[in-house]
Amino acid sequence: MKAVFKTDRGRVRQHNEDSGGTFLNRDGHQLCVVADGMGGHRAGDVASSMAVEHLEKMWSETSGIMTAAQAEEWLTTSINRLNGLLFQHSQENMECEGMGTTIVAVLATPLFTTIASIGDSRCYILNESGFQQLTEDHTLVNELVRTGQISREDAEHHPRKNVILRALGTEQVVKMDTKTIMFEEGDTLLLCSDGLSNKVSTEVMETTLTSDQKLEDKATALINLANEHGGEDNITLVILQFEAGDDWGEGTC
Repeated sequence: MKAVFKTDRGRVRQHNEDSGGTFLNRDGHQLCVVADGMGGHRAGDVASSMAVEHLEKMWSETSGIMTAAQAEEWLTTSINRLNGLLFQHSQENMECEGMGTTIVAVLATPLFTTIASIGDSRCYILNESGFQQLTEDHTLVNELVRTGQISREDAEHHPRKNVILRALGTEQVVKMDTKTIMFEEGDTLLLCSDGLSNKVSTEVMETTLTSDQKLEDKATALINLANEHGGEDNITLVILQFEAGDDWGEGTC
């Protein structure tokens, strides 16, 4: 198992409000996270960095996750606890009022991989069936598409494209999506903030991920492509690759 994390401020934003990383627990199992912060002056980076730091700490102290049910329970419990911490921080610190963050987290073991998401940061999979998005965007525009009020083509240029319906830390209770998939040798996962998915098409993502480049170079290429297409937002991604012959737990960040 190999993982690479990269984040970039982009070409327009003054600050990087994204956070993320790849982390191992006591069993050598992998946790990958991408968080895209929002709200208030410099509060977005507070929210996303708090989210990643707390998840990293909780994961480093965790062991014994053997089933998909245990993985889903760990992610649900940990992210709910994290939501309470962020909400309390925003209430107690005026400069952080209204802060929040998207989050997509992947818990990977040798037998299965579990994904949790809130907001519009995404997880894609590349496997023998092709390249597809595994998470659902919690946005106004996606809800309009889901209910048949607009087409997916209309959604690409909708003026309220960036309105998020769910975020971590903005309310006392948050709803998240979780799912477990089979993640096998030869498969690749891509986690990213909308700074990438809004600028690079799925076709180009797939072409980049299937290239002969090293994992680090693929990540750099995706960042560069988003910047070449304007780079108006921060760009953050994690690529997780399950290769034959890899020692489980090997990772870079």
